[in-house]
Order: sequence, then structure tokens, then C-alpha cells
Amino acid sequence: MSKLFLFNTVFLASSLFLRSQTSPLSAQAITDPRQITSKVLKREVQPFSIEKLYMSRFVGSSTWSPDGKQVAFITNISGRNNIWLISSDGGWPSQLTVSDQRQTDPAWSPDGKWIAFSSDHDGDEQWDILLASPQNGEVVNLTNTPDVAEEDEAWSPDSRYIAYISKPRSSSTFEINIMDVLTKRYRALTKSTPKELGNVRPIWSYDGKWIAYTQQHATGKNSDVFIADVISGKATLLTPHSDEHTYRATAFSPDGKYLLITSNANGYDNVGLLEIASKRIEWLTHQKWQTTSGSFSPDGRLLTWTANVDGITEMFVYDVARKQANMLPLQTGVNEFAGSATAFSTDNQRLLYYHNGPTSPNDVWVYNFGLRQAKQLTHSLLAGLSSDDMVEPFLVYYPSRDGKLQISALVYVPHNAPRDHTHPAIVYVHGGPQSQTVNNFNRIVQYLANQGYLVIAPNYRGSSGYGKEFTDANRFDMGGGDLQDVLAAADWIQQTGYVDPKKLVVMGGSYGGYMSMMALTKAPDMWAAGVPIVPFVNWFTEVQNEDPLLREYDLATMGDPLKNKALWEDRSPINFVDRIKAPVLLLAGGNDPRCPRSEAQQVADAIKKRGGTVQLKIYENEGHGFARVENQIDAYTRVADFLKKYVPAPPCGCTL
Repeated sequence: MSKLFLFNTVFLASSLFLRSQTSPLSAQAITDPRQITSKVLKREVQPFSIEKLYMSRFVGSSTWSPDGKQVAFITNISGRNNIWLISSDGGWPSQLTVSDQRQTDPAWSPDGKWIAFSSDHDGDEQWDILLASPQNGEVVNLTNTPDVAEEDEAWSPDSRYIAYISKPRSSSTFEINIMDVLTKRYRALTKSTPKELGNVRPIWSYDGKWIAYTQQHATGKNSDVFIADVISGKATLLTPHSDEHTYRATAFSPDGKYLLITSNANGYDNVGLLEIASKRIEWLTHQKWQTTSGSFSPDGRLLTWTANVDGITEMFVYDVARKQANMLPLQTGVNEFAGSATAFSTDNQRLLYYHNGPTSPNDVWVYNFGLRQAKQLTHSLLAGLSSDDMVEPFLVYYPSRDGKLQISALVYVPHNAPRDHTHPAIVYVHGGPQSQTVNNFNRIVQYLANQGYLVIAPNYRGSSGYGKEFTDANRFDMGGGDLQDVLAAADWIQQTGYVDPKKLVVMGGSYGGYMSMMALTKAPDMWAAGVPIVPFVNWFTEVQNEDPLLREYDLATMGDPLKNKALWEDRSPINFVDRIKAPVLLLAGGNDPRCPRSEAQQVADAIKKRGGTVQLKIYENEGHGFARVENQIDAYTRVADFLKKYVPAPPCGCTL
């Protein structure tokens, strides 16, 4: 269930990291659980609070100003995700937009007059496209369609038009439209796309005559790159193939001859240059890990990509003429290119990027090629929260229960913890399932580790980042082999010697919430508590009530509900609620289009009916995940109080 969940991390010896760069997951050595050790600080650990952790700032998507003097970015400094501006030399940011609704994806027009962005209503994902003036903050709603989602906006080079994707609430298909910003009139670039397909990521050529886009299957497992004439709308397929592979375009070359693409044609995501005239691909990477294409420099001399090796992401700059790639010398963690259309400044001298690590939240940085230095623009971590007291996770490998796969996981061990079998452990399950737990900052995980809980976050079969075969391994088996991988994480963490086997907790959001419910019902004796967040629990009601695009995904990954009725019933945890023995805390969003509130509600009703222990909180003004700071604080305070009541940790050395 591709829920694109927001709840989505590693202490690595250098030798292990170098080995990981050249080896697929299946070649990694199994980790001895006794090698995992608690870091001894020889002092008391600073106690964290939910309030402080969630008041540390969120920094999201960003865009260069055309003159390179400013950066617009999304942040929740005010408690809402709004647009702020900051000098590209650093300094104190200023708020541009003031709204109670969340905003995302700012894109500065080439003439500098407007910043386009998307905003929805209380998390309903029915996005509108708006414009904000960087001079005075004036906001204009271009679309204003409560029952149509418009997003993924891209400016034409002359700033006259915006290309964007559009999907009515009742439809499963995104089409691409082009709007005249002056008149607000739009026309369709794509039409009558089959319901199981959708068009995304429109990209303008530098001369404004062409738009490239990606047409993808609802499963996310097959896609193609097209190029369309802006005037006539005539589209040409550039990546014909008969097998099931993904091709995604991310940038036009300035001369208009090439598209920079990512494809898993060889089984792993790699980067290539697609020559438009011949449809030939020159592969720039040949990795067995996930590499992802970025953008061209304005002069066309350089291009970029990232490489994700077991959850650590590095950035590369490729010299087109010399055919030489160099990794930028940045802090270890998750480093990704920022900016809307491109990460490069217009003078080709700087790169905008994000740095995120296990002990540092996401921030916007600028890398200067001339100085060979990086400068931090935003500062998310609040004063009073010490990174030194945060936990860096271990990267571990354990065998799947069926012996077919090796599973990677990130393991967080509290500081100053004795190896005495007294600590509770949380199996923290990511959403997606086509997602990955990576080496980034996770507020609730840091809080739990600070309070004495071990945390293991597995990348079970179906996760991204490990190649096509691994990602496809749970197709038509959702809640089957992947659940066994999650249960194997609980098996493994108990062998470290830190964990009390009677104090295991399963927790996750979206598909991770579904997996939590599956674990609670299919292995009820294993758990002391469960925390499913925005879960779905019934495949039949889920496909009836969810967004139509997600419905197409579910049908393509679980099969026909009539022909596969027995599978659908077996993999719906609502049918086995009577088996649950542990107390359960459920959190949901009132406007969630992906995992509707009715999914969590039916679990709570069923548990209450049989006299079980359950708590349910529905946030009426939220969607799939919680964007408002006060709701984040309330939600995770509930999680903390619930766990301390039912699965308390021993004294953790974290009190002053």
C-alpha cells in the first residue's frame, strides 16, 4: 500500500561503509547481536521532552531566487508549514506567507516576480496552486478547486505559464495541464490516460517548446518517459520497453538534446543520459544500490545525482565533458539536492542541498564550488537540545525467517544502558511499503531512546533502496513475508542482551500501522503493546473508501478481491482482533484520504466490544500524518504516556 508516509538512521565503521558501497544487501554479513553496545557517557544524559523535540523546526522544500541572492523554503517556525525567505549568505529568515493551512513545493518564477506553491485544506490533499509575491507577500489562488488536486508545478522559461498535474477527487489519474498565469486559463497537455496510469513531473525545455514528463503505473513498478510539443500536445514515447521497469526524467539539458533520467532497467536504480533524437541511453552509473538523477547546471557543464547506500545518501557532481564524477565532501547522513527546477544557482557557482542526520534535523545548506565549502543556511535544532545526548544507530543485518533474504535494520540503544535484559524494545515499522528507514533525524525515536527504550527499524522486503527484486518481493503477499521480516526484527533485538522479552512493542504509521496491526493479531503473544498510527486494517473497506489512485495500487498489488478473497480476508487484521492481547493506541487523521479514519475506528470499536484495552485519538484537522505542531506534540505525548504506563523502561541515566 503506497501511502507515502511521513513517518519514515547509522553508526558505521568506515570499513563497513566502504564494503557497503560495493556489495548488494544479500552479500552482507549477519550481525552478531552481542556486538551492539550502549554508549557510556560517564555522565547523566540530558532528558528530552516531547515539546522541545517537536518544537525543533521542520525545514522542507526550497527554491533559489533567480538572482541567487535568496532562498525560499518551507518551515514550521510559526507552527504551520509556510514559506519563509533567507539570504543565500545566511542570516535570520523572514516569513513570507501566513496561513493556517500547510504549504509545500515553492517554485520561484524565472523573472523573479512570483513564487508558486501548493496548499491543501486540513490535510485533505486536494491541493491548490497559489502564487506569492516575494516583494510584499500578496497571495493569489490560481486554481481554487476544492475537489481537484493540483500540484507539481513548473514554470515556463518566460514565466508566462505553469505546467502542473491535476486529479479530480473521484479520479485515479493525474493529467498534465498548462495554465496561462495572466488569464488563469488552462488547457490539457495530456488527456484520457488509462485509470491505472498517471502523468507526473512536468519539465520544461530551456526554449519553452517541449515538456518532458513521466507516465507511471499505479503500482510504481513500471513507468515511461514522454516528451510533448507544448503547442500541439503531440507526445512521443522515449523509453519503449516490454518488460516491467521504471524510467523517470528529472531534467532537460540546456541544449535540449538530452534528458537526465533514473531507471531500474538493470535491476537497480541508476542514472543515465537519454538522447532524445535517438532514444539511446548512456548510463552514467552502474551501481547495485539506489542512485537518483538530479539536474543540470545552467551552462550544461555539470549534472548531479545522489547515491543511497543502506540509508546513507551522498551527492555527486558529474563533469559532462570529462566524464568524471566526484562525491561532494559533506557530513555523513542523508544529503540530497534542494531547489525546485534545479539545485544550481544561475551563475553555476553554488549548489543548494539538504543535510539531515540521526542527531541533526533537516536543514538547507549551500555548497560553493569556488571555496569548496558548505554553509548552513537554516538551523532547525533548538538551543537546549544537545546532539551529544542523542543516539546514533547501528546498521545491522539479520536473516529473514524463511531464510531467503537478509534484512537490514537500524538499531538505537540508549546511552548508559546496562546489558541486563530489563529494557523494553520497540519494532518501528516504516510506511510505504516502497519506502526506507534511512540515516535521518527521527524525533520520536530519539525521545524513546532517551527514555530507555531500544528501537529497531527494519527495512523489510518491499522496501525501496535495495533493488527491484527486493522491492517486488511482497507483491501479492502484503502482510505475509514482510510481516515475518518484522517479527524477525523482534527476534533479533532480544538477542542483544539488553531487552526484556516481555516488553516488546510494535509501532508504525500508514503501511507501518497496517503491519503493526498484523503483528498484534498474527503474533499476539509477542507484544506488550502496539501503536498503529494512521493505519488501515481491512483491505475490503480500504479500497472502498481510499483515494482512487491508491485503490488502483491496492488492486495491482493484492489482486482481484473476488478471485483472491481468501488472501484479502487473511491479510485483513480486523478479522483477527479477538486474538489481540496487548493494549493498543490508535492515532488517525480526520481528513486522511489514504488510510481513512474509519479504518482505525473499526479497530477501536471491535477491541472495546470484546473488553480489550484500546485508546483512539482522531485529529479532525489533519490528514495522513500530522502537520500542525500542537497536534504533533499531543500525539506523541499520548504515545509516550501510553508506553510508560504499559511498558515502562527502567531508570535510563537520563535525569539530572
